[in-house]
Amino acid sequence: MNSQGALALVGSGEYLPVMQDLESALIQSGIKNGKANTFIQLPTAAGNESTERLKHWQELGEAQARRIGSVQVYLPIYNREDANNPDYAKRVHDAGLIYLSGGDPSYLADTLIGTLVWEAIVANWQSGSSLAGCSAGAMAFGSEVPNFFRMKDVGTPGLNVVPHVRTIPHYNKFFGWIPDSAAKIMLKAPEGTIIIGVDEDTALVTGLDSGTSLEAKIWQVHGVAGVHVLRGAPTNKYLASERITL
Repeated sequence: MNSQGALALVGSGEYLPVMQDLESALIQSGIKNGKANTFIQLPTAAGNESTERLKHWQELGEAQARRIGSVQVYLPIYNREDANNPDYAKRVHDAGLIYLSGGDPSYLADTLIGTLVWEAIVANWQSGSSLAGCSAGAMAFGSEVPNFFRMKDVGTPGLNVVPHVRTIPHYNKFFGWIPDSAAKIMLKAPEGTIIIGVDEDTALVTGLDSGTSLEAKIWQVHGVAGVHVLRGAPTNKYLASERITL
């Protein structure tokens, strides 16, 4: 995909004060591209979670939008019927930032692929809106989402925003949470795929300034920890403000 908008792969921390500066910068980038001062929240990855948990995401986003002086637009897109609602698709139009938050990455991709809302997201990103995915959102941006629970099965299709990149969010804690068998699946990707680990409260971003762009494959680290290139490019750990060519 070609894009004029910024793109962020976030390890964790969406809508929290620790990511306030980044989320503000993403919105300002969208505004510079002629977009509105709106902060679109898509809690779709958490669509199977409880009402209380979904309300928690909405309240976090509301607080963050207030801190950075933006207008929150919370879109209750929890299933494919919601994702094909033309009214929700229209509300994405000209947003400064479109943000896909955490939950289940496979469910997120399955719910959005081929829908009116996803078409609107891509169109607006390509015309200058910033696009961010945190945790499940970052994982779903690849061409494939690994299947952690069935080792012999192939992964499910991703949103294909960055088809050459597989993101491991929460990297500094991730492998302490999952069994070794699942870790092996995560680290085994199709030929030509670059595997990166993004630590918590950290993001890898492109398109915020003239020196970073998806087309040039130049990215920059934002946040308090690091980004790890694990496979498909020279392995290394990169810290805040350092640039990576992927």
